Amino acid sequence: MVRIHGQTTKRSCVVAFTCALLLDAGLIAANPLIEVDVARRARVSVERALNYLSASQRPDGGWEAFGESHPAITALVIKSLAQDNRYGPQHPSVRRGLEYLLRFVQPDGGIYVKDQGMRNYHTSVALMALSAMKDRKYAKKIENAQRFLITLQWDDGEGHETSSTWYGGQGYGRQKRPDLSNTQLMLEALHQSGLSSDDPVYKKAMTFVKRCQMLGETNDQPFAAGSDDGGFVYTPVNGGESKAGTQTVDGKPQLRSYGSMTYAGFKSMLYAQVSRDDPRVRAAIKWIRKHYTLQHNPNMPGAKSNEGLYYYYHVFSRAMRAWGEETITDALGAPHAWRSELCEAVISRQREDGSWLNTEDRWYEGNPHLVTAYAVLAIQTALLE
Repeated sequence: MVRIHGQTTKRSCVVAFTCALLLDAGLIAANPLIEVDVARRARVSVERALNYLSASQRPDGGWEAFGESHPAITALVIKSLAQDNRYGPQHPSVRRGLEYLLRFVQPDGGIYVKDQGMRNYHTSVALMALSAMKDRKYAKKIENAQRFLITLQWDDGEGHETSSTWYGGQGYGRQKRPDLSNTQLMLEALHQSGLSSDDPVYKKAMTFVKRCQMLGETNDQPFAAGSDDGGFVYTPVNGGESKAGTQTVDGKPQLRSYGSMTYAGFKSMLYAQVSRDDPRVRAAIKWIRKHYTLQHNPNMPGAKSNEGLYYYYHVFSRAMRAWGEETITDALGAPHAWRSELCEAVISRQREDGSWLNTEDRWYEGNPHLVTAYAVLAIQTALLE
């Protein structure tokens, strides 16, 4: 309560009492790092979203993708439900979803659909879902999934020395060329499931990650020569590729870095315990300050600026939490409380039925189950201390 001239105001008593009731009800986060009103609306938003997801569960326990239940979408939804106090690991929707997901555990330790060529993607999100259960009975499955992901990483075991642009990276599966999206997803899953940052998988991954950064000082690939951009592109393989295309720099075409991959590369370095004074980290945070926005996927070309928006929100939240600072100062000197701003941006796009959907349907963001899971996971990360 607040005292003015030695007296407690009646209004402050009401506010304090109301906040206490909301906290007891679980409608706002007991997190001093985010504004109370924003936290309250974020909790309500998440509740609406999870009610939508729970009601959308298919009879077999899964959630839909491509017209049928899909383990990867199901895993993301399970995680979002399991992390919420109203649902949690023991909720029937979570238990039925987990039962469906575990049908895809393979003898090699992976959790994936055979013959779909997405073993890394499927196993990574499944591993995150299992980790969210906080249950020792899944310890062996978690350990096996970790080991499986590590075996998928491209290294000298598959004939790729450190000089190879494939080295340290991860693709959709053993026969797929590596990219930063799959690599960061693997590292996110290993990090969330408790694999020590001392494990060699992180160091190997950094060889790949640094080759995705447009920074000539540390990237030995020709496409990054002379660049001080600091942002990240999709892959260094085959001369480099960016899903944002190219831009002209000093009269020459250059791969265009963009938000979702830059935050993905940034958080991967943080998970690998790369020093904050390292030139790669300094260049990445400089890029983030220059391009800071939550209105679109930053530095994507105008016509494509909303592509991958919810994937971006998800990696943004994880990267900012790993960075550990509560405000980001942009290139103009304006401070941004990222937790509140992220929640505001995501909430403003929620639909009447509680779901989210990206009308720019690239990377399957036209699927409301996938996008709603991304949105909830981003808000949940922002609400965590």
